[in-house]
Parts: sequence; structure tokens; C-alpha cells
Amino acid sequence: MLEQYVKKILNSRVYDVAVETPLQLAGQLTARLGNRILLKREDLQPVFSFKVRGAYNKLAQLPEAQRARGVVTASAGNHAQGLALAAREMGVKATIVMPKTTPEIKVEGVRSRGAKVVLHGDSFPEALAYSLKLVAEKGYVYVHPYDDPDTIAGQGTVAMEILRQHQGPLDAIFVPVGGGGLVAGIAAYVKYLRPEVKVIGVEPDDSNCLQAALAAGERVILPQVGLFADGVAVAQVGEHTFDICKHYVDEVITVSTDEICAAIKDIYDDTRSITEPAGALGVAGIKKYVESRGVTGQTLVAIDSGANVNFDRLRHVAERAELGEGREAIIAVTIPERPGSFKAFCEAVGKRQITEFNYRYHTGHEAHIFVGVQTHPDTDPRSALVASLRSQGFPVQDLTDNELAKLHIRHMVGGHAVKVSHERVLRFEFPERPGALFNFLNKLGGRWNISMFHYRNHGAADGRVVAGLQVPPQEREQVLAALEEIGYPFWDETDNPAYQLFLG
Repeated sequence: MLEQYVKKILNSRVYDVAVETPLQLAGQLTARLGNRILLKREDLQPVFSFKVRGAYNKLAQLPEAQRARGVVTASAGNHAQGLALAAREMGVKATIVMPKTTPEIKVEGVRSRGAKVVLHGDSFPEALAYSLKLVAEKGYVYVHPYDDPDTIAGQGTVAMEILRQHQGPLDAIFVPVGGGGLVAGIAAYVKYLRPEVKVIGVEPDDSNCLQAALAAGERVILPQVGLFADGVAVAQVGEHTFDICKHYVDEVITVSTDEICAAIKDIYDDTRSITEPAGALGVAGIKKYVESRGVTGQTLVAIDSGANVNFDRLRHVAERAELGEGREAIIAVTIPERPGSFKAFCEAVGKRQITEFNYRYHTGHEAHIFVGVQTHPDTDPRSALVASLRSQGFPVQDLTDNELAKLHIRHMVGGHAVKVSHERVLRFEFPERPGALFNFLNKLGGRWNISMFHYRNHGAADGRVVAGLQVPPQEREQVLAALEEIGYPFWDETDNPAYQLFLG
């Protein structure tokens, strides 16, 4: 299998549109991690992503009669832009079906390169079904974003360049994983020529379709996928890609949203470039690998796979980066409601910088405060902060890993409601599109009273909501059935301490 793929990679036609991207030393990361960290800058491609390689190679391998029929694909992002550019350069008519939730920067990126954009459905499966309908009705050729040998071979040219650009010792390559086209192409080439080099996939911990497939020994479909790293939000790894990955990918590491945001900041600090969340997975994976294995003195490559990020999302990235780096702790503290207690707490924090402070009177005896405090993972970790405050008599809850606290509570601390009976608190993610919020409220509030509501959008394809519903105990099963019918991912946060302390 490997020899066949290596031949396809060596014969791939990508450089009519793609460029050989640099393998750049990340000096600050190298110094901090004690390993030589190199970035493969695929964000510098003409469409700001590696995807143009596979798309162009697939078109180049099609017979002329098939190219004349026109091509179609379903894509929410970088593959769409890559195919649009490839089709324009080859004079091929291209139709791109995109979900209505696709960020505008990606829609305009496709249109500006001459392809026809059709916005259909709220999710990728709906867009895919419509694109296949066009294949049946109009005879278009479908160009898969990752699960095609020619596409895999095109992406594999990234590995060809890495091994040519770096002749010395190389310990591991960390590759973002969505459907698996990039990691499969890299694994095929590297394991044939340099089998001692590890190929490590990196996925978000809420979109880990390859990790789940490797654990099960077969392709599985995730019941839901996280939307933050939209470039890799794939529920099932490809069939062709899995055939390669199950034999030649050494392991898969998963990372959190906060760790991805911290990696975006790391890349910016070293290169002054802004990477999309999916593009930063490789760096996030390296950091987790180095920390968990304690490796030093190795040469590690991260694929910086793309830079197609909405500017509005950077607010959320900046907000979460310090948490992901271990440089900020979010805590809840109960203090006595009496003169001087506020001052005493500040003295207990010491010389640490307070990054956020929300104070709310609770009862005649105590108050709750929601605090952000600057920490350092090596010299002053958050565990030391929590232990110090507890030793001085302050009840503390660490909310740094609490999604409800970070997404919502910190923006809505205002006190406890009075006379709200049977309140259930639910957190949601739902596709962002015109009318989505109204539709959501209409379905949710038609049967049960909404006692609390907070909505945030981060310039992404998903909206974040926390809602309080007054639900009598005998109707809880009905609520769950209604929520399942709506179909949005949700979490019951009624027992979450962040809610109980500040809003319950």
C-alpha cells in the first residue's frame, strides 16, 4: 500500500497552484519546551490552507471528459476554497455546496475564486446530501474533501517537502486530523521513507473521530462534534484514510479548546501570524506530548495547516488562551459579608495580578466572588493559589475547567433569583444563522417558562446559550424529549457549582 501511495505522491500535480511552504523554526516555543520545534507553514498557501494540494491533484488526475462535466463538493471551509482555485486555474466549472452556518470569510473566499456557491442546510451532512443530489441530477463529478486516493496523495506532498527541507534527525510530526486526508498522506510517505519518525495525529477532544476509530478497530460515527475547530469538525474518519491511519499513525493526542487557543497565541508570538483553530492543533499536540512524556532535545514538527479564521473569533481565542497556557485561574470564593473582608481577600491573593473580579452580596452573612487570577504553570500554578487561599480560611472552588463558568457565568454574575421554582439550567450549542436564536427560543419557551437566558456568539458557526427553565418534576422527561427533537447538543448544568453559587 505504501509504495503505491508514495508513487502517487511523487507524481502529484500540485505546484501549478500550490507553493512549497517553509519549515520555520519556532524560537520561543523551542526555548520554552526544551525541544527543537519546527512549523510547516501551510497557512502561507494561496488559499491559506494545505487543502489546495489535494483538490488540484484530484482535478489533474480526472479524465478530460469528466472535467468537462464540472465538479461539485460539499465543504464548510478550506477544501471549498482549494477546489475553487484549482477549478479556476484548470478552466473547470465548480459548484460548492456549503452549510448556511459557514463563516462569511470562507463563503466569500470561494466566490472570489470563481466558483458557484450554494448555501444549503444547517450542517455538513445536509450540504453533502444536496451535493450528491446535484451529482445525480446534473452529472457533476464529486470531489471528496479527504476520502480519495488522489486527494490523499496531494496532501502527502507536505511530507515530501518536510523530509527534503530537514535532512537531520527528526523525531515526530504532529498533524491536525479532521477526516484524515492530511495525516494519511503524511503517514504514507514518512513511514515508507523514514519509518523511525513518529506520525502523531492531533484532534480536539470533542471531535476525536480518528482516536475513536483506532480504539474501536473500525470507523465509528461520533454522536456529535464540537464546532470550535470547524476545520476538523468531522464525525467519521474516511474509509481510505483509515486504511492508512490504522497501520501507520503512531498515536492520536486530543486537546481542549483552551489548549488550542493557547497554541494560536504561541504561533502568533513566534511568527506574528494568526492561525485558525484547526491549524493550531499540531502545536497544541506538541505541548501536551512534551509535558506528558517529559521529552527533551527532540526535533518535532507541527503542521500549521490553515489561517482561515473569522476576525470576530479572536476575542474568544484571546479570552481562553491564558487559561489554556495555565497562566490564569478562575475561582469562586465565599467571603464574610462584613467590613474589611474584601480587603482581607485581596491581601490573601498577595502579589498575584487579579485579571477579573465580580462581587455579589449573597446574604447578610456572606458574599460570593468570581475571580480571575494570573498564575504561572511552573513557578506559581493554580493549585498553589487554591491551596494558599484555603490555608488562610477562604472556601474556594476552582472553576478554571468549568465550561459554564467560562462561557457564561463570568459575563452574567448578578445575584440569585427570588421565587423561581423547579429551575433546570441547560447549556446549548446551536448552529448560527439568521433566525436561529428566535427559532430556538420559540421551540424552547413555548411550553415551559424561561427563567434565565444568556446568549453569546464568538463570530463562529455556533451560538452558545445557557437557559433556565421552570420544569415541574413530573415533566422532566417531556423536556428531555423536546430537547432531543430540537437536536442541538446540550448539557444539564443544574448541579454545576458555578450556577449554584452565583445564579441559583
